[in-house]
Amino acid sequence: MTKKIYILNGPNLNLLGKRQPEIYGHDTLADVEASCRKVADEFGLDCVLLQSNHEGAIIDWIHAAREDGAGIVINPGAFTHTSVAILDALNTFEGPVLEVHISNVHKRESFRHHSYVSLRAEGVIAGFGVEGYALAMRRMGSLLG
Repeated sequence: MTKKIYILNGPNLNLLGKRQPEIYGHDTLADVEASCRKVADEFGLDCVLLQSNHEGAIIDWIHAAREDGAGIVINPGAFTHTSVAILDALNTFEGPVLEVHISNVHKRESFRHHSYVSLRAEGVIAGFGVEGYALAMRRMGSLLG
């Protein structure tokens, strides 16, 4: 059975490629998905990419990953800095969790320097643009190999 990786994206990532390209670049979420699928294929993994502007939806997907997911790659967007609820949900997941940020959050406003998700994540990738997702998928392949 193929191992499924949930790639979860938080608020405003549906605007990737259109919103603040000087920070987030010109690639779209569809481009991210194609890149992740390519890496997933290399490692014999399956992936599902989901995005919501609603915290509860992200929590529901984390719960779904408990049933059929081998790992989670998550870019929680602004929920990174505010959501204890997402942290609590991630703490119920038994597989590896990798946190991704397109920008280098440590070069930005001070409120972005704290991540609740990092308390659960095995690793954090920040500042590599959308390439960070492919890096996370490669790491996931290594962890689950």
